[in-house]
Amino acid sequence: MATALVIVGASYAGVQLAAAAREQGFDAPIVLLGDEAHAPYQRPPLSKGLLSGKTAVDQLALRGPDFYTEQNIDLRLGARATALDLAAQRVQLADGSHLDYGWLALATGARCRPLPVPGATLQGVHQLRTLDDALAVQQALGRSTRACVVGGGFIGLEVAAALTAAGAQVTVIEGQTRLLARSFPESMSDYVAAAHRQRGVTLELGRGVEALLGTAGHVESVLLDDGRQLGCDLVVLGIGVLPNVALAEAAGIACAGGILVDACGRTSEPNVLAAGDCANMALPQGRLRLESIQAANDGARAAASVLVGQPQPLTAVPWFWSEQHDLKLQMAGLPAHGDQTVLRGDMASDRFTLFYLRDGAVAAAHSVNRPAEHMLARKLIALRAQVPSEVLADPAADLKPFSIPQPRG
Repeated sequence: MATALVIVGASYAGVQLAAAAREQGFDAPIVLLGDEAHAPYQRPPLSKGLLSGKTAVDQLALRGPDFYTEQNIDLRLGARATALDLAAQRVQLADGSHLDYGWLALATGARCRPLPVPGATLQGVHQLRTLDDALAVQQALGRSTRACVVGGGFIGLEVAAALTAAGAQVTVIEGQTRLLARSFPESMSDYVAAAHRQRGVTLELGRGVEALLGTAGHVESVLLDDGRQLGCDLVVLGIGVLPNVALAEAAGIACAGGILVDACGRTSEPNVLAAGDCANMALPQGRLRLESIQAANDGARAAASVLVGQPQPLTAVPWFWSEQHDLKLQMAGLPAHGDQTVLRGDMASDRFTLFYLRDGAVAAAHSVNRPAEHMLARKLIALRAQVPSEVLADPAADLKPFSIPQPRG
């Protein structure tokens, strides 16, 4: 007998899809497959609070222990899907069993991009994607004093901040000439770099890694492309992720930089949905694969709406946050779509918002330690509010009137 909905991946998107399906009135059986032994957990704290010791493992659960039973969601842990038969509407599992489905949802997430250099498998070299990864780094940190983080993106910088707080001497190695080059303009990259340096992190920008070196099977140094060796006893790799699309591709589902979905999470195949880090979504801003909790949540809700026959396309403003040292960075919108920037506040104070305008309308915003302003910016972006530059730039000016939808007449 077929299960009405099989969700492959007990990720944030997978759990939220199951929950949203129930909230929206889908009352048929749901099976949620998770390939890890742990119950579904929050991933953002892995590179933030868990490493720094501010968050305990028992605080990571996505849902309470009774949620799955109460919602009639059959959660199966340690269950890895190995193949999809779309014609038979069947999911093959690693243990030899299979599940037939009416609807299939793929929430397979992403995996760490490997570092293709000699020595990448030495002891003391870690990646950070799963709870087990984070616990291994946490354990290694207790006996490490010098750490190298390879990658100057959000995960790498969050890890660098956490390791610094734990007392390690940290060096971040980034191949680009500036940090967060894919997400930030030069002014914000420079700000973040200065902030890390001021807090004790050494930055090696525009440098590649030739090899990881060690004796007795344990890493002892990083060989850079300029011939220098950086001594260390811990290396954390944070050079991005790759969407997990192998199942979908093997089954013939259209993929390109992720599983291709429309704004409701529908794939190229009938009765197959996708959401979360694995999904490349068609949005008003263009086709994007967004790696964020907000995108996973909104994508899951959109996919759930298809299940109940009331498709609601995803239209929300993309947003994201990062915690580095004593800085809370919050991003909204897509800065690449802007043609003008306006600074509100003073970067030197570590409290400011950088607005991005397009044709005079607010298109994106980056805030540091200004959470209320971030929330307001999201409203301005959604409305494509036309705010005079001099008003945006004045910290004393009230932006709330511009966040109120105006009646159309």
